[in-house]
This record gives sequence, structure tokens and C-alpha cells, in this order.
Amino acid sequence: MAIKRVGSVIGIDPHQIEEYKRLHAAVWPDVLAANERANIRNYSIFLRWMPDGKPYLFSYFEYVGDDFDTDMKALAQDRRVQQWWSVCEPIQRPFTDRAEGEWWASAENVFYAP
Repeated sequence: MAIKRVGSVIGIDPHQIEEYKRLHAAVWPDVLAANERANIRNYSIFLRWMPDGKPYLFSYFEYVGDDFDTDMKALAQDRRVQQWWSVCEPIQRPFTDRAEGEWWASAENVFYAP
């Protein structure tokens, strides 16, 4: 089974950064379990203030399943994940040029060193 590495980026309300950090310091166990069921591993989110003066979140995870689209649909349909997103999404600032159906904008994987 090949690992799919997924990176993405999104803006964040600069006034809500501490709240976002607080939420992610104690992610709901049901959400973590849903990610596990969706074959997501090594999920990380990074915060960076960029030269444009705005903060951005960069995420990375590894997908270890066999059917990414099906697993992501199941994740999106999970009631607790939907509740989690309803708390986190108002803090986030999605890019206007993201692909249809995306909230976080996909990032191309250009290098990986095992």
C-alpha cells in the first residue's frame, strides 16, 4: 500500500489564532478517531506569518488507505467532524482560488525524502 502525502494551506483570522491553538491543543477524541478510521496518519498543522503580513495555516497528513475519495466522504459525513468543522471554519480564511469542493487549498508535493 502506497502512502499518499497531502499538504494544504488556508488563511486564518489573526484575531483568532490563540483560540485556534487552544482548540487544537485538545482536539475532540471523536474527531481523532474519525481521522484514524479515514486512514489519516501523521496529521500536522503549522502556523506561519507571511511577508504579506497575514497568517496562514499549512497542513500535512499521510493517507494510508486504498480509497481516498471514499474515506474523505465518510469523514465529511461524520457528525462530530461536522461539529468540529463548524467551530474551526469561522476562524479560517479559505483562498478564493481553491479548487471546487476544497476548503483548504491543495498544495503540490514536489519533494519527499524518506
